[in-house]
Amino acid sequence: MILFAHIRCLYYFSLSVLEARIQQLQSDVVLDVKHAKVQFVKAPSSGRGVSSSRGPKSTPQEKTDIPKTGKTVAKGASKSQPSRWMEKLTEEKKNKLKRQQHLQQKVQKTFKEKPTAKSKGSKSSSKMLPCTTQKTISTKAKMTVPLIETRSRVTLADEIRAAASSTATSTAATAAAAIPHKVSKGKLKDSRNQRLSESRKQKQTVSDAQDSPQELAKIEELEKRLSQQVSQWASSSKPEHPQAGSERTACGDIQLSIRSYLEACVFVGDIDRANNFLLSQHRVLSRRKHLNTDVYNIMMRVWAKKGTLNQIGRMFILLEEAGLKPNLGSYCAALECMGRSDSCSPKVITRCLSQMEEDGLSVDDLFSQCVFRQDERDMVLKAIRVIHPNYQPHHNMTTNQCYSSLIQDFYTKRADHRYPKLDFTQAELQERFKHQLSMEQACTVTIDSVEAAKPVTENMAKMRELLAEQWAQWQKVLLQALRENKIIMANTNTKDYKLNLYPYLCLLEDKEYVDIMIQSVANLPPSGESLKILGGDLGNRVYTKYSVKQKHQNQTVEKLANIYSAYTELLAKDTKEYDVLPREQWCNLEMEQSSGPMLQGGETTWPYVLTLELGTFLVDLMVKNLKINSDILNPAYDRKLIPILYHMYTFRSTRQIGFIKPHPILTQMQQETMETKLTFDSYMMPMLCPPVPWTSVKFGAYLLTPAKLMRSMDGATQHDLLLEKCQNLHPVLDSLNQLGNCAWRINKPVLDIIISIFNDRGSDKLDIPPPMSEAPKIPHFNLHDPNYTASEKAHLKREVITAKKKCSEMHSLRMDALYKLSIANHMRDEIFWFPHNMDFRGRTYPCPPYFNHLGSDVTRAILVFAEGKPLGPKGLDWLKIHLVNLTGLKKRSSLQGRLEYANSIMEDILDSADNPLNGKKWWMDADEPWQALACCMEIANTVRSPDPTQFISHFPVHQDGSCNGLQHYAALGRDVIGATSVNLMPCDLPQDVYSGVAQQVEELRAQDAANGLKIAQVLEGFISRKVVKQTVMTVVYGVTRYGGRCEYTSIIVFFFQEHIWDASHYLVRLVFSGLKEMFTGTREIQDWLTESARLISKSGHTVEWVTPLGLPIVQPYHRTRNQVVSLILSHVRPDTVKQKNAFPPNFIHSLDSTHMMLTALHCYSAGLTFVSVHDCFWTHALTVDTMNKVCREQFVALHSQPILQELSNFLLQKYYFYHLPFSFQEFVQVSPQVKNVFCLLLHLLNV
Repeated sequence: MILFAHIRCLYYFSLSVLEARIQQLQSDVVLDVKHAKVQFVKAPSSGRGVSSSRGPKSTPQEKTDIPKTGKTVAKGASKSQPSRWMEKLTEEKKNKLKRQQHLQQKVQKTFKEKPTAKSKGSKSSSKMLPCTTQKTISTKAKMTVPLIETRSRVTLADEIRAAASSTATSTAATAAAAIPHKVSKGKLKDSRNQRLSESRKQKQTVSDAQDSPQELAKIEELEKRLSQQVSQWASSSKPEHPQAGSERTACGDIQLSIRSYLEACVFVGDIDRANNFLLSQHRVLSRRKHLNTDVYNIMMRVWAKKGTLNQIGRMFILLEEAGLKPNLGSYCAALECMGRSDSCSPKVITRCLSQMEEDGLSVDDLFSQCVFRQDERDMVLKAIRVIHPNYQPHHNMTTNQCYSSLIQDFYTKRADHRYPKLDFTQAELQERFKHQLSMEQACTVTIDSVEAAKPVTENMAKMRELLAEQWAQWQKVLLQALRENKIIMANTNTKDYKLNLYPYLCLLEDKEYVDIMIQSVANLPPSGESLKILGGDLGNRVYTKYSVKQKHQNQTVEKLANIYSAYTELLAKDTKEYDVLPREQWCNLEMEQSSGPMLQGGETTWPYVLTLELGTFLVDLMVKNLKINSDILNPAYDRKLIPILYHMYTFRSTRQIGFIKPHPILTQMQQETMETKLTFDSYMMPMLCPPVPWTSVKFGAYLLTPAKLMRSMDGATQHDLLLEKCQNLHPVLDSLNQLGNCAWRINKPVLDIIISIFNDRGSDKLDIPPPMSEAPKIPHFNLHDPNYTASEKAHLKREVITAKKKCSEMHSLRMDALYKLSIANHMRDEIFWFPHNMDFRGRTYPCPPYFNHLGSDVTRAILVFAEGKPLGPKGLDWLKIHLVNLTGLKKRSSLQGRLEYANSIMEDILDSADNPLNGKKWWMDADEPWQALACCMEIANTVRSPDPTQFISHFPVHQDGSCNGLQHYAALGRDVIGATSVNLMPCDLPQDVYSGVAQQVEELRAQDAANGLKIAQVLEGFISRKVVKQTVMTVVYGVTRYGGRCEYTSIIVFFFQEHIWDASHYLVRLVFSGLKEMFTGTREIQDWLTESARLISKSGHTVEWVTPLGLPIVQPYHRTRNQVVSLILSHVRPDTVKQKNAFPPNFIHSLDSTHMMLTALHCYSAGLTFVSVHDCFWTHALTVDTMNKVCREQFVALHSQPILQELSNFLLQKYYFYHLPFSFQEFVQVSPQVKNVFCLLLHLLNV
């Protein structure tokens, strides 16, 4: 019977919704409209509005706008529609009353039969619950209470309340029933009282009745008893839509686009365009839903600068119409405007401050939370002091931060900390700041190419002159085309509400756009570039220049110079010692110099869709207008203008993508020219001064250039949202600041040798790419030549494809090396720094992409610490051990054994240092030859110095982890055998896990061979450390058996071509079995992580977790549609396969980064120079022992935490019993499986 009542209540609820909908539509019009002439306004398609399915369907041509006059305009609307609606409503009301009486009789009978629901007052149809009203509402009544769109969300408890009353289907009751069950009873009561008050104002007929207290008590008891079960039914049968979060993200992207558009209009001074656009968005309800208070605040700031208080008052009215509340930014703009007006009455200011207080906002909040530009802060303070003359902003210093136990002592016990200083005076650092500032203001840097040293041939000179003429001509063509397009856009009579690119094409000078386009053409590889990548790159370059101009306009550059000048006192060697970290010192300085603009100006970051659209417009401009004569290189050809860029389509895997490819004529000219200059964006170069410390998610690294704290995939915004919500990221920020404060210099002798080989013919053995003159010639033949057979043509086609692929690879490698070496040569006499950020797992990276210490062996060899330290008593020994490590030899020897080996080959070491290219060339056979050569030179200089212990060494010594992923797994699973094999347990000799696995695999193979297994006999003598190493490394990071077979196939094909499948399958099985025996807990932990991620992603959610340092992490793997260019990002469900396969390795990577950050912080407090390449730690030879001690201590501290237990708690709290996408019955069936998966963790911890 309850189900019967449920269905009936839903039916009556829909009728009430229909009635309320008509009233809502009538109330949308501001002016009074006669009842017979009501025209309906299209409701917003959000969760707050209701679109009745009973009304007539609208056609695509129908559009409803609210013009400035306030009149309602409905295109294509029929005048007879309102009467038909009213007739339909009247008819349905009659039927409703009949069914209502029938339903009441059924409910009364049900309560008589069931003791739990029995009540004395149920016999009387006139009895009602206390505070429940019966309303007869006229069709002209105004309905302002928003209704919920989904009728199925009516709670069962509210349905029982409705069924127990004789008039449960009145408008007030149905509106209350529509509210989800999570709303508290107090809020329901308040909303009913509010609606009752409104109904009295509209002269509605109200009749009240009350049930007996006994009936109410029993109904309340029934409601309480069923509430928990109803909640479970609602969460299982009606879970949150899988794309709910994606829809919120999409709405956020639209808001960002709107804010970006308004700010761009304001920046270029087009205030009318900005104001008209905002009003057009506000007038139409379907577009108004995308506006929030911050959007209106943009225009408020404009009117505040102009001192027009009446316009700000109009914005407050618009906020009220939109159902939004003013926030601190709104009141800040109003007070700023009052401060600028000398004639503003104190009563107005007092009223504004009183309204702030009523909204729960304080004056102190203005100065602690608002973002000020230019003189805004001073104007706000001026207005407040009219009322409170002695007011001073109160800065709330949150010194008592809540840190995890891992890092608590680092921040609270600083008595023994010795923070390192830089080897520069304060004046030197301030001068370096000026050089870096000028470079970032220019946004680009032009440097000499290392190929400039080559002799200039006659053809090279001719091509340079020819190409220079073309560049000049193309610049003029692009400049003219850009201006013509801007004129067309400016004069096009489009509707105000439509976003267009015109404001974004006015942000910079026309020549700056042209320079950006010309630079992109010059850097385009011969094989072409994806339209999506090229367009995004162009859009980002425009945004970078725009951001720098914004900082100038907001007057933050002068303040930045003042704060940085004071900040250098912390770092300089000629100043006093401080006991604060760089982040803390910078924040203190910002508070001390609070007057004027804030450095974090609150500029809106452009959404990815905007940068992509702007970039593709510029690409289209280049494709259409850049042309060249076809006979420029060969006069024999017919002269005609041909495009130098082609927009074509290609396939990557199964996806079709747009591609921009240069014409072969342009490619040939560029290759033969060998340009002597290279142009880079300023953020691609190392910094000439210490980076600005990261103080928040949005501020740090470069002086003016915007930088992201966390790298993310294009269009992904989940990371930004999580980081902004995070309360305390101080340990993460401080570790990034420590890494960025390490100063570097160039190892000139090694660089000169590398450049000489690079400009000669390169060397494959030494990883120096050869020039394109060494590339294979692409064969040319006529496909229609009858002299070729079909097989010969197929063979020639394969040769052409292979040659083109080889040429493309060689060009890519050559240009990469050219960029790195040219930047290094440009910085050869400089001291420089690498600002750092991180990826979504927390792994840290230098921001400059080309030249940094995370690069190849070549790049690492030419980098040394700028600060030198004496070697001390053990420094030389560490240099020798480091050299042996670089050779790849003696991996299973003790440190003493490696040292003895280094002493035995001193003659080869010195010969390599003295005659690297003409001697014995011992260094060339090392695993890392260039780093080995650099180390040989450092050892030679040391042993030839008067006192090796006092020799000042700048050379970084590395300490690498032993299969770092397995170390973390062994520690998590408390696996003693596995821990021993990866050197987590004390041993006489270093253990090599790869050799151990190879030995175990060989034993298993020998047993199978003795038992007569053919494939085991075939593989006799094949098993080695090198064979199993790749699979062992990748197994840790989630490689599957299929992936392992693919790895072995590439090796076995050269030895056992006829046994490829059987041999690869057999080897993978043996390696997995060997690892399972050696690391008992590893596979179980991996299985638990994988299964958890599978269930989470199946429910339509991405996997999230938090590192032990409090860094939130979310996996950015989603299923995307195959589109050429996706200008509208469609956020879809997570990619289950990627989510589950990536969770184990990403979780281990996050632990690895946590360990590195802990080590970095404690090394900094000990005064050490420390940098890292993920799990490889670098420091001076003098401090290797100290760094090793810190590294071990922090590893133990990290794994002393209940990491898996905390992860389990987090996953259970966030996902368990809440987001699983099953019906109630399916949920009951699958829940034991879910519980077993999570209980596996408890088993592991108990072990």
